Amino acid sequence: MAGIMRGYFGFGIEGISKPFNVGNLMRSAHAFGADFLFTIAADYGGAGSDTAKTPDHVPLYQYAGAEEMVLPKGCALVGVELMEEALELPSFPHPLNAAYVLGPERGSLSPILVARCDHLVRIPARFSINLGVAGAIVMYDRMLTLGRFNERPVNPRALPTPRPPHVFGKPTRRRPKPR
Repeated sequence: MAGIMRGYFGFGIEGISKPFNVGNLMRSAHAFGADFLFTIAADYGGAGSDTAKTPDHVPLYQYAGAEEMVLPKGCALVGVELMEEALELPSFPHPLNAAYVLGPERGSLSPILVARCDHLVRIPARFSINLGVAGAIVMYDRMLTLGRFNERPVNPRALPTPRPPHVFGKPTRRRPKPR
């Protein structure tokens, strides 16, 4: 099936300045298949814009501060922030298992959280964009990068080239054969 992705991802925010936009972010995360959501130093009780009532369907973890945040083993933390040292999103190789975090719209990720991040990325825009829109762009980029889609043609009049079917290799034996 086209579009199937391996791995998992979570999405979260540190601080809330506009609850309506956080509701949009949560709803988008649900739509893009996020496996968990989280807030840091933010009390998210829901927003009218989250018409899917996402926390009823996707686990939501709420942490008082960045130092107490716990992620699954092997999960890379990716901060999305307008910082010079951040890699531009179109050049970013998304980790198979990742948690993405955005800061509040009227602020930035805290230095403690930035220090905890395995990666920092930024959306190459002229200025800061809406929190919900930024999150949706990151999730869409992840889907394009890690999803199994047909190859996009270079010529706008050409049809996409179908991906070849997956070929399974020989079975791997993990235990030695009994004698």
